[in-house]
Amino acid sequence: MATFSNRKANEQLNTEAGKVQRDDVADLLDRQRAIEDKVRKSGKLSRFSTDIRLMFTMLRDYWQGNYRDVPWKSIAAIAGALIYVLNPLDLIPDVLFGIGFLDDFGVVAACLALVESDLLRFAAWKDHQTETQSLADTD
Repeated sequence: MATFSNRKANEQLNTEAGKVQRDDVADLLDRQRAIEDKVRKSGKLSRFSTDIRLMFTMLRDYWQGNYRDVPWKSIAAIAGALIYVLNPLDLIPDVLFGIGFLDDFGVVAACLALVESDLLRFAAWKDHQTETQSLADTD
């Protein structure tokens, strides 16, 4: 059986991101718990738990209009990757013991490589917002 290559992961990410519409973000946010549970229980994907939580936080702030300093391409890539993870019947069905999450792993890794700088900027912005709010609360 052929392995799931970086090229194939990038192709899947581009395909999924290309299908994402703005309303898909709201639906995805509603399904956050299901995706996080799947990631936590999947073994290989669990190493991305923190990154996936950050992706959801950025999607939520984007959707609510709190953070817009990110290109739509990055939002679509994140949404596409997370939708892909949620789909149990993707390129390699998740039910295949030992290899079922290899494609999910590859797609999430490709997404992180693509949006890393956007996530880092968002995390810095979020930290600044939290610090600013903490200072306002102590005044």
